[in-house]
Amino acid sequence: MSEARKKLFCFGYGYVAQALAETLKKSDPSWQIAGTTRDLEKLRALRAQGIQMFLFDDDHPLDDPFMALDGTTHVLMSVPPTDNGDPAFTFHAEDMEQIDTIKWAGLLSSTSVYGDRDGGWVDEDSEQRPTNKRGSRRALAEAQWLTAYASSRLPVHVFRLAGIYGPGRSALDAVRAGHSRRIDKPGHAFNRVHIDDIVQTLIASMGQPNPGRSYNVADDLPAPSHALIARACEILGLPVPPLISFDEVDQAPIARSFYLDNKRVKNDRIKNELGVKLIYPDFSTGLEACDEAEREHRMPMEFFRRHDGGGA
Repeated sequence: MSEARKKLFCFGYGYVAQALAETLKKSDPSWQIAGTTRDLEKLRALRAQGIQMFLFDDDHPLDDPFMALDGTTHVLMSVPPTDNGDPAFTFHAEDMEQIDTIKWAGLLSSTSVYGDRDGGWVDEDSEQRPTNKRGSRRALAEAQWLTAYASSRLPVHVFRLAGIYGPGRSALDAVRAGHSRRIDKPGHAFNRVHIDDIVQTLIASMGQPNPGRSYNVADDLPAPSHALIARACEILGLPVPPLISFDEVDQAPIARSFYLDNKRVKNDRIKNELGVKLIYPDFSTGLEACDEAEREHRMPMEFFRRHDGGGA
């Protein structure tokens, strides 16, 4: 492969990986795209689109990693971690360390690694204090990959994503489906980030690698979830549900755990170091864009597996 050619390999071809790959191909058709899935039907469908796909999951490493990764210049690690950390690290970190064409590796992590800050602000230098299993798994995956950077200089970059949303995956869908409730927990707020802003941040990092660096990828406006639901209803022209007290709501443990972490995430680093200017700095402009995109394209996103990235 010539130096001019570029190949992105995605461990886990989910919502973010798909959006990144499509954006790269649109900007430069010479990009080669490869990735993994655990779903045989999805593998066949994506191969039919010209994407090099391979089976991979927690119990099944790549059959021939050097063949799959041959010529790879950029790697995205977006497989949800387990209690043992990132399966891609467990099975293939040592393989990746032997591939000298890799110029950039990005790990999708989550702002859940910071845990609960009682509404306070966190930045990339804040201590990691995860308060749930999802956050603990993300923190472990970060530590694993940063160890690989320290020991072998694998060019790892960590991206801590806030709550991911975009076309086909936003509060608009919950409202349309009739599943939304406006739950009020005074003082609770969280950040979100539109898929387009995640993609532009990843591409900005690819253009100016700084291995070992971590980045918060979040919008400018941490806000309560009930404000998000209200705005989605307004956009769709539907009645805004009444507020329900958090203490009175019967929720599954995983849904309730969302309200146990309360923090506001600073995003100065992606702006100052990568030159990112958010396309959608708040959830209102982001939801409006989702509604417009869905009306224009009606593209089914449900086919692609939801990526667990602190929302991803």
